Amino acid sequence: MSLKIKYSKHAREQIIKRGISANEVEEGIRRGAKRLQPPNKILSEYRYYVVVYKKINDTCFVITVKPRW
Repeated sequence: MSLKIKYSKHAREQIIKRGISANEVEEGIRRGAKRLQPPNKILSEYRYYVVVYKKINDTCFVITVKPRW
């Protein structure tokens, strides 16, 4: 079952710029090592990138995607 994912305009720009697919973002959210960034952001570190998102009800709202290094 796929996650409900919405993207900010910034996140869409960064995904294109960095050549990361929507499937990779979903995989990063599902399988990445989670870290909380106060007040309510989740950083999911996976492979060579980090997905920064908020969980709003049953939807993951992606704020940005950035390199891990």
